[in-house]
Amino acid sequence: MKRAILIICIATLVLFRSAAAVDFSTVVTAGKRVTVCRVDLQSERLSLFLRDDQGRTFKSFEAIDRWLEPQHRKLVFGMNAGMYRTDYSPVGLFVSGSHQLAPLNLSRGDGNFFLKPNGVFCVTATAARVVETSEYPKVHESIILATQSGPLLVRGNKIHPAFSPNSDSRLFRNGVGVQSPEVVLFATSEEPVNFYEFATLFRDILHCPDALFFDGTVSSIHATALHRSDKKIDLGPIIGITGER
Repeated sequence: MKRAILIICIATLVLFRSAAAVDFSTVVTAGKRVTVCRVDLQSERLSLFLRDDQGRTFKSFEAIDRWLEPQHRKLVFGMNAGMYRTDYSPVGLFVSGSHQLAPLNLSRGDGNFFLKPNGVFCVTATAARVVETSEYPKVHESIILATQSGPLLVRGNKIHPAFSPNSDSRLFRNGVGVQSPEVVLFATSEEPVNFYEFATLFRDILHCPDALFFDGTVSSIHATALHRSDKKIDLGPIIGITGER
């Protein structure tokens, strides 16, 4: 049975493109297409977006791009990055430009965000990492950006214990994995997948020992290199890379 699962989850690279800011590829895993965005932090800088200078929530990639225009910059890559409330505020921790706008959420509750262990994706001056929520206070380096979400897809090369390979709960899903301190992989499924299939992608195909689920259904991506900018629903936290206009 285990061998059958592994065979099903073997991915085939079907497309590869390189952009100035991020490399894009499409893999097929468990028969489902997934778009993968590879970011090398040695040459590119990630940013988290939530509100503009007047405190208005961006809600879309288009709004961020308009906000960047007077700065002669543009959004070249973007993705929804963490669960949010009906007012678009983050459910958990949100740090942007080294400023904390929302605190770490250690509460118990219903829904995917609270499916423990959940976690935080963060970037410091020296590394990117995905950590379990209770471990975040132990990160002593200065935090440049951080977003909390859940559940953890992979932790220490182990898939979340609540995930089942036979689950029929399949949705469009997106998340982030850390391949090394300098390399971050963002992925969004182009077809519905269950949690186990999505987690297996990060662990066995993308070789990320730690990965975090961002969201389902609302999963959206903006990529100028792919001539794509999804407009599924208004968004809360958005992670991205900017470039010269």
